[in-house]
Amino acid sequence: MNRGQFSWALFDWANQPFFTVITTFIFAPYFANVMIGDAIAGQAEWAFTQSVSGFAIAILSPVLGAIADAGGRRKPFILFFQLVLACGCAGLWWAYPHRPDLAGPIGLAVIMATIGAEMSIVFNNALLPGIASQGRIGWLSGFAWGLGYVGGLIALFVVLAGTFYPALFGLDAASHELERLTGPASAIWLAVFVLPMFLFTPDPGAAMTRPLPQAARQGVTSLFSTLRALRQHRNLLTFLIAFMLYNDGLAAIIAFGGVYASATFGWTTVTLGIFGIILTTFAIPGAFLGGRLDDLLGSRRMVQIATAGVIVASLGIVSVTADRVLFFLPAGPLAADRAMFGSMQEQVFMAFALLLGACMGPMQAASRTMIGRLAPPAMTGEFYGLFALSGRATAWMAPFVIGIVTVHTQSNRLGVACVLVFLVAGFCLLRLVREKQPISIPARR
Repeated sequence: MNRGQFSWALFDWANQPFFTVITTFIFAPYFANVMIGDAIAGQAEWAFTQSVSGFAIAILSPVLGAIADAGGRRKPFILFFQLVLACGCAGLWWAYPHRPDLAGPIGLAVIMATIGAEMSIVFNNALLPGIASQGRIGWLSGFAWGLGYVGGLIALFVVLAGTFYPALFGLDAASHELERLTGPASAIWLAVFVLPMFLFTPDPGAAMTRPLPQAARQGVTSLFSTLRALRQHRNLLTFLIAFMLYNDGLAAIIAFGGVYASATFGWTTVTLGIFGIILTTFAIPGAFLGGRLDDLLGSRRMVQIATAGVIVASLGIVSVTADRVLFFLPAGPLAADRAMFGSMQEQVFMAFALLLGACMGPMQAASRTMIGRLAPPAMTGEFYGLFALSGRATAWMAPFVIGIVTVHTQSNRLGVACVLVFLVAGFCLLRLVREKQPISIPARR
């Protein structure tokens, strides 16, 4: 691995604390339960920020990807959106506790940060085919994904250390300075660790030789031409639909697995945080090994193997209840004074959760590689934009179905089990995808 490739991989390390610390384990619960101060209203406000940012990303990602292909270089776009991400993160410091009146400005900061993170990822992904050979992009993508998990894991450990020992960091626990500091700290982490990518990773695109408005018009025109001509890229279209389905299922089981565990076992926030650390720890070697297997077996086969693992893990997770495991085997009652993860039910649940952690990295990393292998070379940015669109456009669907089924059946278990429909459908569609590097077909005007 040369310096430019390692610096590209370091981008995932630089960005991961935003996803791990802010949008998953630490700031999101603080926003809902402490800043807003009402569980129902807080969850609704957080859902609003995610739905607005998701909608914006769904609209912007393919358009900006097309603009990048028309304009040439990707790094200027990465820089702009990383600045948007850093500014949004910095604004979270003012998320004072018990201030529901701050829902608007803090929600806007979260929306800004989410858009900045996702959009910069689109352009960083588009650099991948130009900095590594076809035989190495799977390994490099998996290495970057694993490196990102390591970064997120370290950030979680630092936050948990601050939770147990706030005086060690000179923070005021009463005003929740630790939770508020996760935003600015993520911005500083980002600024430090994303710098090598800008300094050392080559940008294969040519310098922009036309004004930005002209590049924008050409990019948008090219995008709509590509959408009209997707029937000429049926292989890629099939993969994008498959990715949309299995990625929705994966995102939902990650998001609702902890919710299901909390409802079933009565897990506390600390237990859920440790659960997240354990899950991430198992995701790290999975991502590194998956990248190597990606190059040996091919991206499609790697995605299929990983998706099959996630299906088994999800089925195992929903097979556990407060009094049974594997659907039918009875288990003893949950003792109130049991040790952490001390019951048979929790141990079986954790075993399947660890399988989920080991498979989710290879699934995501190999999916990113798949686009690099399938997209026409002149349209990588455009198709990585469509890749982001397919990953976000229906991100509301699996949670919506889970909510509807849960309400109508009054069963958390049946609600979470809905993820299997998305995972299995995506897995079946993958069988129709053929892994090959296509020739760029001009779109008909």
